[in-house]
Amino acid sequence: MTRALPILIVLLAIVLFWYAAAIWMNAPWQGMLYARAGALDVSALQFVLDTWTQAKPVLPAPHQVFGEIWNAAIAIDPTSRRSLAYHGWITLSGTLFGFELGTGLGIALAVAIVHNDAANRSLMPWIIASQTVPILAVAPMVVVGFGAVGVTGLLPKALISMYLSFFPVVVGMVKGLRTPEPIQLDMLATYNATPWQVFAKLRWPSAMPFLFASMKVGIAISLIGAVVGELSNNAGGGLGVRLLTGSYNGQTIQIWAALFIAAALAAVLVIAIGVLERLVAARMGGRPA
Repeated sequence: MTRALPILIVLLAIVLFWYAAAIWMNAPWQGMLYARAGALDVSALQFVLDTWTQAKPVLPAPHQVFGEIWNAAIAIDPTSRRSLAYHGWITLSGTLFGFELGTGLGIALAVAIVHNDAANRSLMPWIIASQTVPILAVAPMVVVGFGAVGVTGLLPKALISMYLSFFPVVVGMVKGLRTPEPIQLDMLATYNATPWQVFAKLRWPSAMPFLFASMKVGIAISLIGAVVGELSNNAGGGLGVRLLTGSYNGQTIQIWAALFIAAALAAVLVIAIGVLERLVAARMGGRPA
């Protein structure tokens, strides 16, 4: 309980600030509603309560957001296209597929960079430069380009996720594979170890903490890539589509609910990577970083 107390205090402060901000941001529109209805004598308490219960508020109150999550994710058929669970599953599928592709590509590139000087000099600058291109510019080109050849659905979205998630894996794995000290490499050379044995018995185990740290970053931004891909193709469903339709219709409560579901998915995925890290570390006889 003592360890959880600071977290609870911060959470309470955020909720209180959120409610106060909802009053401030929704007050102008509420004043206009009163003026239209001719309601001139409204108590301060009623005014505050009304700013927290608007149908289309500028900033929804916390209870409105969580009520929408309950109604659209729990108290509804999960197979319905109006269900946040349905759209969350679509986003999760694209996230995991793109994360797998990005992690595999990142590891392969890191191995090539560490073991080949030409690859190091030629690939690394382009890998860094690739991340300077805004994802909002890349996503429509990927979706439209693949759609022109009849490829739609999960793959274009997964490729956008891969584009974002491979970079931290490359950087982390390059650093991890280069962590062994020269004396350790010299010792294996003394034992006449092959390059594969050096990699499997020294470089790869040394890189594990870096890999999992990079994967935690990669899985989170892979989710971002999936959502951005859905913004570019609103026919396939997903949390990005819910954000887009909510924006078109002024449904701010729907937008915030979708954002919270996306944040919860990211948190669960990062925790899952952490659990996997502990299992691998225990199997290897070490401790997670």
